[in-house]
Amino acid sequence: MHEREAAAFQIHCEYRLIDLDVLRVSPSALPDLLANAERDGFAGLNITHPCKQTVMPLLNEVTEDGRIIGAVNTIVLADGKRVGHNTDWWAFRESVREGLPNAPLGRIVQLGAGGAGAATAYAALNLGAQEVIVLDLDRERADQLAARLAHAFPGRIRSSTDIVSSIAGADGLIHATPMGMSTHPGSAVDLSLLRPDLWVADVVYFPLETELLGAARAAGCRTVDGSGMAVYQAVEAFRLFTGLRADVSRMKQWFFRAERVA
Repeated sequence: MHEREAAAFQIHCEYRLIDLDVLRVSPSALPDLLANAERDGFAGLNITHPCKQTVMPLLNEVTEDGRIIGAVNTIVLADGKRVGHNTDWWAFRESVREGLPNAPLGRIVQLGAGGAGAATAYAALNLGAQEVIVLDLDRERADQLAARLAHAFPGRIRSSTDIVSSIAGADGLIHATPMGMSTHPGSAVDLSLLRPDLWVADVVYFPLETELLGAARAAGCRTVDGSGMAVYQAVEAFRLFTGLRADVSRMKQWFFRAERVA
């Protein structure tokens, strides 16, 4: 997306994949990877699972949104500094606004409290959710996320371990775990809990049709897949890297062409 959008502006851009699995390294290699990116003249980096939180101590500055969320997915390298941004929350907010217009925002249940989940919970609260309930296999992580965001949104977010009762009274369900990805098949929620008046938003974008979304559509739920979040975070990252405002419609075309090829 970045390379093609840059070409539309008649500027040259190289977007390189730095995959920990391909390199056979762990997040502990981040200091060296960041140093190498600076040495090689990178304008910035997009950060994904599982490094969105791990990378933060290695940065010189973090924006207020990134600090509140506790995770970054974009790093701008300029003037000898590493500045962390979170474009995920804005991207998810725009995706929900576009894909679920007028969706009820009374109670929202969220599965996942990692880097992506921190951003989506922040986005849901920013949208005006009256109550966000966070669940995670790591209860301590869910507790920490709820406590951190409660400082900015007091009385509107809490953690829980009871998914059945939480979903029973919910307007929407946000899925923000790796489950459903090609490398993590399956669903993080009992699909029998889905019902027609529950909207479902999934952050997974490879594949776009996760088991959860397929079941949700079959149950009559309004749904949003991960494409919007993927595109909008790239739109904002492109602006941060280049100073240029990407064409959203064009970026969507690039994304879906790449998705079909994959």
